[in-house]
Amino acid sequence: MKKYQLTKVRNHFPDNSLKDVKKVCRQELVKLAGLIKKDASIAIGVGSRGIDNLEVVVREAVNFVKGQGAFPFIIPAMGSHGGATAKGQKEVLAGYGITENTMGAPVRSSMETVEITDGTGSNRIFMDKFTYESDGVILINKIKPHTDFHSTYESGLVKMAVIGLGKERGAEAIHNFGVWGLTNLIPQTAKVIFETGKILAGIALIENAYDKTMLVQAIPGNKIMSEEIKLIDIARSNRPKLPTDNIDVLLIDRMGKNISGVGIDTNIIGRIKIYGQPEPEKPKIKSIAVYDLTDESHGNATGIGLADLITRKVFNKIDFEKTYKNISTSSFLERGKIPFIAENDLEAFELALRNCGNSLPGNERIIRIKDTLHLDELYVSDAILNEIKDNPQIETEGEKVNIFNSDRTLISF
Repeated sequence: MKKYQLTKVRNHFPDNSLKDVKKVCRQELVKLAGLIKKDASIAIGVGSRGIDNLEVVVREAVNFVKGQGAFPFIIPAMGSHGGATAKGQKEVLAGYGITENTMGAPVRSSMETVEITDGTGSNRIFMDKFTYESDGVILINKIKPHTDFHSTYESGLVKMAVIGLGKERGAEAIHNFGVWGLTNLIPQTAKVIFETGKILAGIALIENAYDKTMLVQAIPGNKIMSEEIKLIDIARSNRPKLPTDNIDVLLIDRMGKNISGVGIDTNIIGRIKIYGQPEPEKPKIKSIAVYDLTDESHGNATGIGLADLITRKVFNKIDFEKTYKNISTSSFLERGKIPFIAENDLEAFELALRNCGNSLPGNERIIRIKDTLHLDELYVSDAILNEIKDNPQIETEGEKVNIFNSDRTLISF
């Protein structure tokens, strides 16, 4: 068996993570004290994204609401995710440790919605029925650049209010207009939703390049739209990125919904694959091979079409009902297409390398990463190493190693 040797390197990003998230969260929640009335029924909206310290923040929000003499309950605010079923969405939250037992508050999951418009506008607007019938909701979400589009509001509290709380019907009402709907309808729809007074507050979270919490901010509902504009810039400036923009083969150990809403962060790989949308100028990657689908994805392989190759292991984990429900709601069908399937890890790599064309032996530009959230540890080929070795953020860890075991599987990271 041919040997393929890469060198492990560490990419030292700025480490500005919070040392005590619980303490900061409590300090921030005090700002919301006057918004929660005694004996009120308060919904706490939680999405489908993997978020650092999510359990801590949700639990603190629950305890805070109880401390105000009110009655909290948790709702999945995730559009059509979880297979667009109440049970599936509850399972997504449970996968992140969000249950009635762990949080001390009931989880009320339903796909029922209430329409809050008269239907005469450009799009219909829906809200989760439990939320609509409550005395108000506190949304909890991470602020980050979106994987489908770039606009005033991307992934965050505003989008959660529109699509997350809107469940499948609310998500479809926006996605039916494609990217134009995401960029144009989200702001105007959010304005209508916030004017109902149901959105009492939001807890915004920002993560740094290490996927660690660097900011927690409690925001009154009437200030969410203005504050989120500032927060997205902070989030964007703290995102990780690959150490070079010119890559022949990118090996991704795993993809999944807990990594990115589209499984693989499009901002990292420089691929969007949405009809009519221009592809990012960088990075330029010739071949992408994906080796696993996370268990936390529950078979949802949304974004699989961003790769060129997958292994049989990935294919066997796909729940097509969940995946196609998510893909069809978004309307970005290209992202649901199945890539070339390789029978083992080594075959996937060799096919990816062959797909690159005319790189001379020894000059191949190869990078291996765990996933698109964790870019602090990488394996790189000689050509990449020679380019980045003088970068003060890069530290070489040991000698070159063969990245495949004798059974044709990738070595552990």
